[in-house]
Amino acid sequence: MTNVLRYTAFSTDPAGGNPAGVVLDASGLSDEAMLAVAAEVGYSETAFLTPAPDGAARSYRVRYFSPVAEVDFCGHATVATGVVLGERFGPGEYVLHANPGEVPVSVTERDGTLRATLTSVEPHLRDIAPEDTAEALAALGWSADELDPAFPPRVAHAGVNHLVLAARTRERLADLDYDFGRLRALMERLGLTTVQLVWRESAEIFHVRDPFPVGGVVEDPATGAAAAALGAYLRELGLVPEAVRLVLRQGDDMGRPSLLEVELRAGDPRVRVSGAATAL
Repeated sequence: MTNVLRYTAFSTDPAGGNPAGVVLDASGLSDEAMLAVAAEVGYSETAFLTPAPDGAARSYRVRYFSPVAEVDFCGHATVATGVVLGERFGPGEYVLHANPGEVPVSVTERDGTLRATLTSVEPHLRDIAPEDTAEALAALGWSADELDPAFPPRVAHAGVNHLVLAARTRERLADLDYDFGRLRALMERLGLTTVQLVWRESAEIFHVRDPFPVGGVVEDPATGAAAAALGAYLRELGLVPEAVRLVLRQGDDMGRPSLLEVELRAGDPRVRVSGAATAL
């Protein structure tokens, strides 16, 4: 029987955040077995750890599975894993070897609460064809004039790909009722993990939502990988300073409030995403 630890990430309240499974020792589990475990758990992702190939202390190979497929990188399951490791082995520096590359995870304690900070792989952006943007909007039931013109559609990558679309109003973001099959088909064709829907409240506070039909999930209540991608997007397009701390609010419209902190550092292209996690 596989021992699956259940945590919610980006919240200190079990009623908030995004639940993730964590398997600390997946040695001996085949790909099919990991997928079966993730499907049984039913969360958007479950992280499976094995000893790192180099055998270094506090270093692990990690793979992530949704209920229907392997996902190259998952931020909320990484934060949950970091907190689990911190509880068992103490705060400090850990390294996760994910499919896209090495992901350092720093675990600290603040006011009695453990927090994990992941550092993304080096991010990049790419353009999206106008007809693909139009198809995304049609699947979402959005019109082009409901987009904020200050935030052009782009595909942002910080481990996996996310289409960034910015709503002109908070009301547009709150009203999410999309065509699951149509959006999934587009995302599979474009190699997207989520669609990062965003509305800017202030210079450093953003509200976000993440449809995840390719993972068999209507919506994620907290998406660390998309948060990292959004940080890279905002910096590359000059929408935030080169060095800044941002707050992302996610899950409010689902009744699972989540708080994600994004840090950009001058001279370092990678993005840091921080949050708490608590056992379920």
